[in-house]
Amino acid sequence: MWTCSITTKTKTTELISNAHTIVRARVIGYENPPAEPNHRYMGIPESVIKFEIEEQIKGAEILPNILWVNGYLSNNDDYNDHPPPYRRVRPNGRTGSCIANTYKQGAEYLLFLNDRYSPYWDALTPVNEQLHSPSSEDRWLRWVKKQVVSSSSNRVHPSLF
Repeated sequence: MWTCSITTKTKTTELISNAHTIVRARVIGYENPPAEPNHRYMGIPESVIKFEIEEQIKGAEILPNILWVNGYLSNNDDYNDHPPPYRRVRPNGRTGSCIANTYKQGAEYLLFLNDRYSPYWDALTPVNEQLHSPSSEDRWLRWVKKQVVSSSSNRVHPSLF
């Protein structure tokens, strides 16, 4: 079996600062289902899932309401089994592919996106975690929001001088 390895581990605070955009989004369903529905491949799948963006937490540009992410739909919850702040990917991402690529229809996820609006940019990290319901009570979401606000207020804003 092929397993994933990384040379340096990204700190959770670095994950927040390195993300181009962070959104809370709900899975709507497949935009482009897998060609072979009963077979799952490791890595980034060709199938595409449609998300509705519920909230933009970080990012300078306004995003449309819809986001498309490569992945598979699953009937199962896949919550991170560690206490927040998470330092590693949820269980689906620890099965050899380095990334969690399954999403439950109707569930909400906290997505850390790169400049191409993909969550698949930092291996073995919590870039696409499923949120507990109601999401307003999710401890991971609350922690990330607090860090984003804190990092924003610590920046020097040239327009103020």
